[in-house]
Amino acid sequence: MRAVTETDLPEIVRVDKEAFPAAPYPFFVVRQFFDAFREHMFVLEDGDGELRGYVMSTGTDDAESWILSLAVTAEMRRQGWGRQLMTEVLSHLRGRGAHTVVLSVEPDNATAVALYDSLGFTPSPGGPVRDYFGPGEHRLLMTLAL
Repeated sequence: MRAVTETDLPEIVRVDKEAFPAAPYPFFVVRQFFDAFREHMFVLEDGDGELRGYVMSTGTDDAESWILSLAVTAEMRRQGWGRQLMTEVLSHLRGRGAHTVVLSVEPDNATAVALYDSLGFTPSPGGPVRDYFGPGEHRLLMTLAL
């Protein structure tokens, strides 16, 4: 695990397409996240230097930060890497003065919801927000007080 570099951007897009084939981030969005939040982005490499995961968050304006995305390639899942990426970014955000971290997750993604729950995130009252990302794109908002 390490901080992101500009040369990682095409690989982040590749990992994102694998993890979220129905709605991956286009390159220009990843580029703008990098330009705006690079110090809050971490990547996971395998032993051969290939990118296998990433986590992106916003800064800590007003002591609140958002996890924008967490992704791990299929062959690296269920080995604790997503947890390690989240632990790294949460520790980083805590050190930068964040008091609250918010994220959105697909309500039917039981694995991700369980991970976030185990890290101390709590779902917003009222359950999933309908059409959060547009028609039919419901999301569960979860918050962690650091």
